[in-house]
Amino acid sequence: MKTPTIAIFDIGKTNKKLFLFNENYEIVYEKSTQFDETTDEDGDSCEDVALLSCWIVESFREIQNDLEFDIKALNFSTYGASFVHLDLNGKVVTALYNYLKPYPETLQKQFYHTYGGEQLFARKTASPVLGNLNSGMVLYRLKYENPALFARIHYSLHLPQYISFLFTGRYFSDITSIGCHTNLWDFEENQYHEWIEMEGITEKIAPINSKTQCLDNSKIGTGLHDSSAALIPYLAAFKGQKFVLISTGTWCITLNPFNHTPLTDEELQQDCLAYLQYTGEPVKASRLFAGYEHEQVIKQLSEQFQKPLDYYKTVKFNPKYIEISTDDVYESVYHQMMLNLVNKQVISVKLVLNDLSVTKLFVDGGFGKNEIYMNLLAKAFPEIQVYAASMAQATALGAALAIHEDWNTKEIPQNLIRLKRY
Repeated sequence: MKTPTIAIFDIGKTNKKLFLFNENYEIVYEKSTQFDETTDEDGDSCEDVALLSCWIVESFREIQNDLEFDIKALNFSTYGASFVHLDLNGKVVTALYNYLKPYPETLQKQFYHTYGGEQLFARKTASPVLGNLNSGMVLYRLKYENPALFARIHYSLHLPQYISFLFTGRYFSDITSIGCHTNLWDFEENQYHEWIEMEGITEKIAPINSKTQCLDNSKIGTGLHDSSAALIPYLAAFKGQKFVLISTGTWCITLNPFNHTPLTDEELQQDCLAYLQYTGEPVKASRLFAGYEHEQVIKQLSEQFQKPLDYYKTVKFNPKYIEISTDDVYESVYHQMMLNLVNKQVISVKLVLNDLSVTKLFVDGGFGKNEIYMNLLAKAFPEIQVYAASMAQATALGAALAIHEDWNTKEIPQNLIRLKRY
């Protein structure tokens, strides 16, 4: 008998993955690949959208023919801030521009000057000024730099919705992409910002799929922005409990799905933003470049003490190194560095905490495995239960759970997330 499954494409900047989950949300099939980048018309590196599209369609066809699995549903999670621009026939008309591509300074000044200045605009749209990382700015740039090309665009779809379009042929926008530092959404009015109407961009944006899950009865989702998808397993597993999640990697992003207060200018200046989760509720988030900082410091310590780069993994938590520091012992210096880093993390968490009813703090990703980080964090928040949390493939799992009711008759399992309390 075939195993009932859901297929999820999880498309990162580097790794492109396809998963099948069974009804208990265990991974029963996995395939991944990486592609060389191509270049856009300016010679800047970018995703090869033709190659990506081809791999997605072929990989799905392959798994559909597998006699072991019965694919009941399909959804997508991908990196954000990236539009795919399509003409009237659904053909891709431009490169999938890299969100790190430099933004023309004159054009950026013109935009913010027209629409109330950087500070006010950033606050209304919960979008720090980030150039091409504000995906709406890509359409603004095309309109002024390449009007002929802009005129050819029928719809611009964020990457998750483009992949959904490959399977359904239907044009939709999704609130998790629209509501994540795009410059498109006015959080104060809870609608599109007026600039997109004034610039003639409204008609280039597909209608928002009002149903949070699948398109009609197709069992195919509209796809999710990866930051939103990663939060869904926690919301599913801890229903009715208030928590904060620190998702750690190169960036450590603190997410509070229960803080709906409007962003202040001060919070924006300290790298806070808000985005919309798939239910339409805002999530307040703060960012810290802590993983990157940690990488730099361990390189420095490795040279200073002539130790392997990953020597820090052998260092056990020892409170005496916090109380008495010495500059000539690796363990001591590493503890002090982690104390400094966790102190910054505490400030970042407090920016979005604002509610004493939060009872749990979860840490997933790399720092969740670092017992020095975890012990220091727990000490800094004695009134909150602090846990290292781990699960396989959080973003893919989130995209699967988002359409649970459309394909799965079983209850969501309680053991999705492994926890270790500090």
